[in-house]
Amino acid sequence: MKLAGVLLLAAASSAAAQSVPPRFELDYAAMAKKIIERLDMKDGERFLQVARPGMFDELIPHLRYEAMKAGAIDLGVMDVMAEPVPEAFSDTVLGAGGKRSREALEAMLENVDASIMLPGANPGHPVYAAIQDLLKEGKGRTIHFHWLENGSAFPIPGQPLPARHEMERVYQRALLEADYDAIHTKQQRFAQAMRTGLVRVTSPAGTDLRFRIGSRPVNFQDGRASKARTDEGVILIDREIELPTGAIRVAPVETTVEGTIVFPPSQWAGKPVSGLKLVFEAGKVVSSSADKGGDHARAEMDRAGEAGRSFREFALGFHPLLAVPETRPWIPYYGYGDGVVRLSLGDNSELGGEVSGGYVRWNFFIDTTVTIDGDVWVDNGKLVQ
Repeated sequence: MKLAGVLLLAAASSAAAQSVPPRFELDYAAMAKKIIERLDMKDGERFLQVARPGMFDELIPHLRYEAMKAGAIDLGVMDVMAEPVPEAFSDTVLGAGGKRSREALEAMLENVDASIMLPGANPGHPVYAAIQDLLKEGKGRTIHFHWLENGSAFPIPGQPLPARHEMERVYQRALLEADYDAIHTKQQRFAQAMRTGLVRVTSPAGTDLRFRIGSRPVNFQDGRASKARTDEGVILIDREIELPTGAIRVAPVETTVEGTIVFPPSQWAGKPVSGLKLVFEAGKVVSSSADKGGDHARAEMDRAGEAGRSFREFALGFHPLLAVPETRPWIPYYGYGDGVVRLSLGDNSELGGEVSGGYVRWNFFIDTTVTIDGDVWVDNGKLVQ
């Protein structure tokens, strides 16, 4: 009996061990190789990394090595100040110091050909702000590698986000296994159709928004980050390439934006709002209503000034490996997955639009239908073209 019990216990332990999935580990070497491949580094180009200490440290040496293999000149790593900063630090000192650093770094980094902004770094840090100043002058190109640290994953109301390792598995696959040429081709076809057509976005909740893009620049986040590709860019974000990739972004001609957006449950001014409906005329919010919390939405828009009541951009995702999952759904990487629509409010100057003011609010929709002159491209959140 004792032996039988031992055998049963051993069998149970073996079955339990088999049922536990293997621990997921990021393949830093493969990711670095893919990133440098997308940058298409040439012999003698200068490569710089911008990183936050303690975040993705394991990726950094692989990126340096892959850059060297490509014949690039490794300029090493510049770190940003970890946040939150100690409470004793003065905002005045930090502001003044950051301004001086930005000016000095712009001169120092003028000859950097390619850079990467690693997780934890952002345009608010002096070193990347200096890089961005140079990008605006048509100098250099950069990879945005936000991963999860910069809030790229979004929950769907009523659904929690998956565990970190599950999201990282999705992101790594989207980076390493993407069909970059196919994404590029689909995006080009959609953009060409938008050029002369009327775009209409509808949803079961009541969204019915219409606009035209005219000659506005279309930003293609298709993972192409070569010098030749980014030198063709006409707006800032054409030189800032996102990895993982997948969306097109455009600021419609403001005066053509007409109709209604009905939002899923969301937070405005940090408080819950449900049933929110905004009505637009010539790109401006002319009325709003909500089932609950409408005052919070109006308060946020009022604080933002004119930008808070202005339509910013339309974005559509084309990456099949970043699509919203059928079960335990969530929105991967800023809505870059197939069929995800982003209808944003605020400043669209970085997209070539006419709205300034600094305020930006992204709003994600996973069940819209998108047509161009009646031709269906997205049907209830599914890319069909």
